[in-house]
Amino acid sequence: MKKLLEICCCSLDDALQAEAGGADRIELNSALEAGGLTPSLGCLIEVKKRLSIPVIAMLRPRTGGFCYTEMEFETMLQDADLLLQHGADGLAVGILTPERQIDFSRVQKIVDICRKYQRESVFHRAIDVTPDPVDSVRQLIELGITRILTSGGAQRCLEGIGTLNRMIQEAGNQIEILGCGSVRPDNLTDIMSQTDCSQFHMACTHEMLDPSGENVQIRFNGIPNESSYKMISRKQVEKALELLTT
Repeated sequence: MKKLLEICCCSLDDALQAEAGGADRIELNSALEAGGLTPSLGCLIEVKKRLSIPVIAMLRPRTGGFCYTEMEFETMLQDADLLLQHGADGLAVGILTPERQIDFSRVQKIVDICRKYQRESVFHRAIDVTPDPVDSVRQLIELGITRILTSGGAQRCLEGIGTLNRMIQEAGNQIEILGCGSVRPDNLTDIMSQTDCSQFHMACTHEMLDPSGENVQIRFNGIPNESSYKMISRKQVEKALELLTT
């Protein structure tokens, strides 16, 4: 079975590097250092102008859990419609109740919007904090979700392999499983040897310098280093793809 590579991107530059490196698909976010939030429409529009591979847009209004207020959810509905109108090939979303169960009614509304545009729906790593990720797979099949992004309920994919494999077995051919969680070219072979997962999600970043932030004493929102940032590395994407196809 052909293995697919999805790269998590936060900018047009990231997206171009990911496609140039051979990625099959990207997930477009803002604020990857915060776990990934909804990207701007401007970024999505520019990415869709230039890329030929599918672009999944993150739909997440804030950090700090996955149980949203009424106002936050109304904003998510507006963002969902706008992102799909402007070319997103699908949405990645995760909405839970205060008890960390899947919020059926709200997720169903997002799935319905995706269906209206005939686009994919992805349930992101919110599944990894549900009480039983395997049971959550059954629920997401019922909701009609296209794909699940998961580390098997662990911080890192390698730590969640057992649960990830049970989730894959539960999914069968009814829903796709996209493995993630500190997946990198240097551990990809080890992960692949322990699971039948056929697609993987990773960042493949390297450090970039910004001289305007050197020797700055002010800290903005607790960010420790204003002189550098992370960007997708084409070479790392190429390396991951090589491992997936050998």
